[in-house]
Amino acid sequence: MIGPTPLLDFFKRGEVARDVRMEAAQGTLAPRAYEQLAILVLLLEDPDGEIRATAEETLSRIPEAALKAFLARSDVPIGLREFFADRGVFPDEMPTIEAEVELEAEEPLLDADESILDDDDRESGLQALAKMTFPQRLKAAMKGTREMRAVLIRDPNKLIASSVLSSPKVSVPEVEAFARMQNVSEDVLRIIGSNRAWLKSYGVVLGLTKNPKTPLGLSLTLMQRLTTKDLAKLSVDRNVAEPLRIAARKKVVASQSGKERSGS
Repeated sequence: MIGPTPLLDFFKRGEVARDVRMEAAQGTLAPRAYEQLAILVLLLEDPDGEIRATAEETLSRIPEAALKAFLARSDVPIGLREFFADRGVFPDEMPTIEAEVELEAEEPLLDADESILDDDDRESGLQALAKMTFPQRLKAAMKGTREMRAVLIRDPNKLIASSVLSSPKVSVPEVEAFARMQNVSEDVLRIIGSNRAWLKSYGVVLGLTKNPKTPLGLSLTLMQRLTTKDLAKLSVDRNVAEPLRIAARKKVVASQSGKERSGS
């Protein structure tokens, strides 16, 4: 299943600098096939002629067999299929269930330069982050180590912080930790709260609800899924907004009243 892709969202909104757009046009930025293709298609309409030409050349280098196999996935948006159909590229037959499972990792369609650090760089990845250029930090956010992601999720640049969540390597335990962080941006918390797969984790729901940085509307919605025990704790938590405490208190009282009525 293709889920939210924060990196792609930034490109759609036109909030990406030229050097990053050029890197994406070369096919070396996005770590997943869907993002790689969707961004390249977007860049064909870029106001910069060099970027448009580079994106076109990159698309032409994608092996047709790999492209057809990817387009056959049931979760590929119809718009992307129509774009390539206009170019004479049509999906293979719909893959079997087994084939779809094999594609869940969603490997990139083009071999990208995975290197984050120079081979002769003897510093640790965390020490090297401070010396990285913007495009290098962006790559590290999506392709780097767990330790790098823990640092870059707090990056003051929204694109870099949000792109950590586009990493195919990011795990649910990491997302649970991000949801509890009070030094990440609201954008990061909002992206986490919009991902249905991550919200299947009670730890993510609880972390977002208790985080004072989470937008109030999101916290109030997620609060409905908390256990009575956690609601009771939330109702007296001075770190969260007062409307959230009041709502939690009302829900606890209503729950207790319901139990008393059912017991009488």
